[in-house]
Parts: sequence; structure tokens; C-alpha cells
Amino acid sequence: MPPALTQPRVVAVVVAYNRRDLLLEVLGALTGQDTALAKIVVIDNASTDDSAAAAASAGPLVDLEVLERNTGGAGGFAAGLAIALERHAPDWVWMMDDDTVPTASALTELLAAVAGTDTVVAGSRVIWTDGTDHPMNTPRQKPFVSRAERTAAAERGLLAVRSSSFVSMLVRADVVRAEGLPLADYFIWNDDFEYSTRLLRRRRGVFVPGSVVVHKTKALASTDIDPGPRFYFEVRNKLWMQRASRSLNPGEKLLYGASTLRRWLRTFVRSTDRAVLRDGLSRGLADGLRSKPRPNTVSLAGLGAVTDAVRAIEGRHD
Repeated sequence: MPPALTQPRVVAVVVAYNRRDLLLEVLGALTGQDTALAKIVVIDNASTDDSAAAAASAGPLVDLEVLERNTGGAGGFAAGLAIALERHAPDWVWMMDDDTVPTASALTELLAAVAGTDTVVAGSRVIWTDGTDHPMNTPRQKPFVSRAERTAAAERGLLAVRSSSFVSMLVRADVVRAEGLPLADYFIWNDDFEYSTRLLRRRRGVFVPGSVVVHKTKALASTDIDPGPRFYFEVRNKLWMQRASRSLNPGEKLLYGASTLRRWLRTFVRSTDRAVLRDGLSRGLADGLRSKPRPNTVSLAGLGAVTDAVRAIEGRHD
């Protein structure tokens, strides 16, 4: 059922890795939101710069967990959500990377979009440093959306969506408890696609153009522009989604599978180092077909308080 119309309790989760200055900028922007946050959980993914020290000195709003090993974006967000839910009793959790700088009204706009509705996920408009919409985080209208859902979103200036991005995603906490956490073994790439589509299967999500964040990547480019060795994760994780995830129904798996093949072809055509892509494709196909992601209680074992929090949230999902 929809959340109460009283001011909800929102906890932000930021995953950090070796971007100290950007992390401080993100934390400053979160601290300065027009709608105050209850807490900011920072998961430091075993950074080798002084990101952890910087976060620790960022003020009392920050709850910092420093991991002993790099668990990737997927593991970091799984850890952060678990800590947020176990320690801080949020109504909503707001997830973002350490290069995502929200404008002052970003959270206010997200909350306004979900207030009084049955929406469980809301994503921000993502721009680059020059104000251009970032191609890495372009929203897509929900396929097969009903006229009623499309109209209800449009009347509020929103777009009904089937997936969202961890660059800035607001998630209802009770749905996280019901569906579990992102899959840490994805490490990077497609973790937010798998997780958001899992949350939104039979539920509603929206893109909120009035909520704006700046994604401070080094270049204004999409993920299919010369990914290099990371192409391995794209291939393996897409196969894991097709084989092992309950996030998509069979028709959607066909639709998104065809879209994936077209994207891979474009990636090869545009690449300047196809040998690296061929290696990633070969290894990704092999591992994606031979293996499946482990439960988070296994992949995030040995991390102290994080492991305990993950076990508390996910024990029944294993």
C-alpha cells in the first residue's frame, strides 16, 4: 500500500571507491538537500586513497562502513541497503554513486512524485557537467505499459518505467525487505538493471524529470562505447539475468535479449580493440552459462557488521 502522507524518513546510500574529492562533493550536496535526510550510509569499497577518512570527517549525518575488499558497485549497494535498513529504519532509501551530485531539490522532487501513490521506485533525470542529458542513464518507457499507468504518470509529469539506475534511485524500504538486495556477484554492470526490474515486476516505477542529478563521469558517453575488459561483466551478467533471475518475465527476456544482441553488435562495430572484446565475450559466455550468482550471504561473508546486516535482510531469500 502507498506510504503515509507524512514526511517519510529517507536514508541515502553512497558507494565509494577512490574518488575522494567527488565523494566529498556528493556528501556536501546530500547534506544540503532541501528535504533533510535522516542519514547517509557510505560504503567504502576498500579504497586506496583517503576516501574513507574524508567520509569519516564529513559530519554526523554520515554512517561509514569500510569494507576489507572491493565488492564492486553491486556488492557496495547490497551492503549499503542492508546497513540502512538494519540501523536506520528508513521508509525510503536513496541510492547513488560517488560521482553523482544531486541538485538541492532532487530529493524533494522524488518524494513529491511518489507521495500518495503505489509507486515503489523513482529515478532522477541524469545530466552531465555541461547540462546535457547523460546517455549512460537514459530512461526508457515501460514496454507493454497499460494506458491507465501511462496516463497516471503523464498527468504528474512523469514517465512510467520498467527499470532504473543506481546513479539516483529512490526505493521503498518495505519492497527491499520483500525482494532482497542487489546481487553482489554481479560486481559491476547490469546490477541495477537486474535489481530495479526485480523490484518493479508487478509494481510501478517512474522517471522524475524534475529531480536532477549531475553524473560527473570523465566523458559524455554511453556504456556501449569501447567498454574494454569490462565487457566480460556485461556478457556474463546478461546471461545470468536470462538464466537465473526472476526480474523479467519470458516475453521481456526475449525483448531485452534481442536488444542486448543489437547493443553488443554496435559495441564491436565502434570498438578500437576488438580483441579485448572477443576475449570478454568468450569468457563472459562461458561463465554466464556455467555458473550462477551466489547468495549474498556467501559472496559478502567475512565483512563483519555488513555480513550480519545482509544475513538479517536476506536469510530468507537464500
